[in-house]
Amino acid sequence: MGRLLKVTFCCAILTALVAAKPDKVTTIFIIGDSTAANKDISGGKQERGWGMALQCYFDDNIRVDNHAVNGRSSLSFINEGRWDAVLQKMKPGDYVIIQFGHNDEKAPKDRHTDPGSTFDYNLAKFVRETRERGGIPVLMNCVVRRNFFVQAPANDDDEKLRTTTFQDGVKMVEGDSLIDTHGLYRVAPRDVANRMNVHFVDANQITHDLEQGLGTEASKKLHMWFKPGEEPSVPQGRQDNTHYNVYGAHVVARLLADALCSEIPVLSKYRTDADMTVDTQGRGDFLSLDDAVKAATAASAPQTVIQILGGQWQKPRLPKNSKVTFVLREGAAWL
Repeated sequence: MGRLLKVTFCCAILTALVAAKPDKVTTIFIIGDSTAANKDISGGKQERGWGMALQCYFDDNIRVDNHAVNGRSSLSFINEGRWDAVLQKMKPGDYVIIQFGHNDEKAPKDRHTDPGSTFDYNLAKFVRETRERGGIPVLMNCVVRRNFFVQAPANDDDEKLRTTTFQDGVKMVEGDSLIDTHGLYRVAPRDVANRMNVHFVDANQITHDLEQGLGTEASKKLHMWFKPGEEPSVPQGRQDNTHYNVYGAHVVARLLADALCSEIPVLSKYRTDADMTVDTQGRGDFLSLDDAVKAATAASAPQTVIQILGGQWQKPRLPKNSKVTFVLREGAAWL
């Protein structure tokens, strides 16, 4: 009986130790606005936030937990309890990417903050409280709007762009140079980072160089910018120079993943990439494996790597001499 009790006691200790084993996966939390947020993908909707795509560029040792939400400023994110929800999930060693500005610029009192004052205060609060819980804050400034107008059009609310059609778009003539729309809201995060010795990624400069490099016409391909009949999910078209489509979100996410690894070299060992990603939640380039395979086999690339995030899948039959390779992640498996 004594031996049985001893074995039972040892098993209980072992079970407790296993249960107490810390989560080895590092989480990258994202807090911010619609440019980073997860999106509704029902009905074939094409809008994506760069934070929605970021998991595609880090392996399974990193978990991206995206809390960015459409229309939120640093103020409304706090007041709605969204920041408290992140703090409750955070564990020592996790990262928090902090990116606001688009909506802090807006006039409504429930969102508006001032750079050099209340905006900086909120950013500092995110930094301080992340550190208090053993997390690692990363400040980013806001990504650019695609504004090639000499004078930026009035923009009282980026969220209203989703209800517009192509014909509602601004009729002003565009020039060759991208013009800033953020002013001191793009400067404040760098200032706070310098004062508090925080990691900083200049997302504004990165996306400025991207859009300016593409130019007036090609930069439209990053955004929810479609002519009537061009995209089934927005049959009347749209001229949205703020929000990204699937392609744009992945281009920006890839650039920001590289910038994060440059700023925080330890993340480089978790950096990954693939030619295409399939994910039913909309984080990848494709929702359907069949669609990804069709695109891969139609391409002339000598080798195509398709990564699959989670789920069970029927392994497709590939054409003879196909150069398609599959990478299964997040527990993805073949049926």
